[in-house]
Amino acid sequence: MSYREIARRAGGKRKYHHDTDWAKPLLSRMQERGILESDAQGRFRVKPVHGKGKAARWVSPDINKILEEGGVESSAAPIPIEEE
Repeated sequence: MSYREIARRAGGKRKYHHDTDWAKPLLSRMQERGILESDAQGRFRVKPVHGKGKAARWVSPDINKILEEGGVESSAAPIPIEEE
């Protein structure tokens, strides 16, 4: 969306008619922080989040053993604990 469309929808009629460019500084800060992307024409969009799959989780050795006995493969290998 263009910054003017964002300013019109986010700020309401009065704020938009008072200052049509009020959203420019906010959008540029969001772009610097990596929240938004913009193209050469000045249109903005929310930056897509990559890697939204199943994240590997740590499984304790006891739980891993129970899962393996039940026939379930755990995706994360447990960290071996050394006994003193």
